[in-house]
Amino acid sequence: MKVLLLGSGGREYTFCHQLAKSPHQPQLFIAPGNAGTAQFGTNIGVSPTDFEGLKQAVFAHKIEMVIVGPEVPLVEGVVDFFAADQELSHIPVIGPSKQGAELEGSKEFAKAFMQRHNIPTAAYESFTKDTLSEGLAYLETVTPPYVLKADGLAAGKGVVILNDLAETKAELTAMLADAKFGEASQKVVIEEFLDGIELSCFVLTDGKSYKILPMAKDYKRIGEGDTGLNTGGMGAVSPVPFADETFVQKIKEQVVAPTMQGLHQDGIPYLGFVFIGLIKVGDNPKVIEYNVRMGDPETQVVLPRIQNDLFELLQATASGTLDSVKLSIDKRSVSTIVAVSGGYPESYEKGKAIRGIDPNDFVVHAGTAMVDEELVTSGGRVLSATGVGADHNQAIAQSYQALAKIDFEGIYYRKDIGFDL
Repeated sequence: MKVLLLGSGGREYTFCHQLAKSPHQPQLFIAPGNAGTAQFGTNIGVSPTDFEGLKQAVFAHKIEMVIVGPEVPLVEGVVDFFAADQELSHIPVIGPSKQGAELEGSKEFAKAFMQRHNIPTAAYESFTKDTLSEGLAYLETVTPPYVLKADGLAAGKGVVILNDLAETKAELTAMLADAKFGEASQKVVIEEFLDGIELSCFVLTDGKSYKILPMAKDYKRIGEGDTGLNTGGMGAVSPVPFADETFVQKIKEQVVAPTMQGLHQDGIPYLGFVFIGLIKVGDNPKVIEYNVRMGDPETQVVLPRIQNDLFELLQATASGTLDSVKLSIDKRSVSTIVAVSGGYPESYEKGKAIRGIDPNDFVVHAGTAMVDEELVTSGGRVLSATGVGADHNQAIAQSYQALAKIDFEGIYYRKDIGFDL
């Protein structure tokens, strides 16, 4: 079967890596892909948001299934585009409808969904440019730290947590009046600060039944000790040592079940992955946010633990037969640690030669490209090293051993992934 995978990061590389193991030998095409995905299939120079370009690629390569990696094409309606086109509607697309993607596309939509279905989350209020003065007044009634979230997509960087009231007022003004995050911050959610430790829950659904995939914990801040600016993610581990059986049961009953029932009750068509960002407050889970695709770098630690044939799992999702699949999960720990370009998540240079990747290590390509037959950096998050071990300490040690061999100008990675486990 010919499969088109949309995206270009470490998540998409990991999907390719796992799909390539299938005895069904799907023929992979990746739009646009990276230097690493080219090992597993054919990279196509089409943006995931160029729907007409994707249509042409589907015809040219006789594509029979589409897997959507990133959130932007989902929020922009790529699934609806395929469904509405008579020439494309027979091709299964793994991803939710535009309506379903609003769970990630709008923080306010997600918060209202959680309230409606009694899903535990932080208290909140939302404000626009026109209600900025009310937002500034509301901040004076809130106990710090202050949490500001751009309503729309901001590549994982639209969340600001501050302790100083004057600084927070200035930030809210910058987000709303000065459009700091462009369209994403036309509306801003001010949220109650939740004190606890974060983790992520992943669910795969065929629109009727669902499977809960391995949970993971990621590390978003650029600096060690979880300090500094937010990033797309600097590392991840799975399973999560502090998520014991009792806590996982609470997640299933209080979060996953009402989320999936809520989608049905609201009549929201949803096929694909649900990524639930959680925080453990005391002994209870609360939802921080929904994402409508797999996480990056969490995919790099979740997919390797699924022992089922990933291609068969996605076929069952597409055909509505997921309930007949029995998931088999590797009990070992998996970690991934991300190496980034110097300066990231702010400005950084590209085109730096990458050396030292050991072919025996599980190194995941993200922001990489081939230029004149040389492997070079082409993004902020360049690559990650994935390790497997009997526990998270062994897995993390293996990741660091692989990274120690790799070099490019300005390379940076956190040395403390797993410090809080």
